[in-house]
Amino acid sequence: MSLFITFEGGEGSGKSVQAKALFRRLSELAVPALLTHEPGGTPFGERLGHWLKWAQDAYISPLTELMLFNASRAQLVAEVIQPNLKSGKAVICDRYADSTTVYQGYGRELDLAMVKATNKAATQGLKPDLTILLDIAVEEGLARKVARKQDRFEQETTAFHHKVREGYLELAAAEPRRWLVVDASQSRRKIADIIWQRVSRLLAKGKNDKKPNLKIGKQFEAG
Repeated sequence: MSLFITFEGGEGSGKSVQAKALFRRLSELAVPALLTHEPGGTPFGERLGHWLKWAQDAYISPLTELMLFNASRAQLVAEVIQPNLKSGKAVICDRYADSTTVYQGYGRELDLAMVKATNKAATQGLKPDLTILLDIAVEEGLARKVARKQDRFEQETTAFHHKVREGYLELAAAEPRRWLVVDASQSRRKIADIIWQRVSRLLAKGKNDKKPNLKIGKQFEAG
């Protein structure tokens, strides 16, 4: 069945680990699924994403970030996400438009209305069926990253990351039916189980929605 699931979270939240775990679980159950990520997911997007995350020798303005992330996203939606959803697959995306809303909107303090309008244009209005937010204290998340080379966003100030977390929680509170907020300080197994409980309900609902209404059919025949 067609199902669009996105994973969001601040640095060190473990969203990539959980996105991969969900993809493996669906694959084991023979549910047609695709795992992709932002920024990237296409050859064009990978080149943009590498530059956005790792460019150390050039200043990238917040507005430039907004436009480039959405250029990568527009290509991903057109080339990967939309075609796979149309073919009936479950598409899992590690980060999506909400990342840009919180990082460039809340974190960089760009005008939120402009950020959301740009996101909407790039996504062609495509919204996830479910967005999973792995929420973790900023200091705890950043501590998980100290042993590895840090990209441009991981190197930002603690204040920046607090604004990002605040943004995520505000977005989740505004759309509680779309968002699932999970405490990312729990064990990987516990987090995966919580996510699966929600996803399995969506899968069951999708199957039930496809079943014919037998009562209506019999009533029609009788008439």
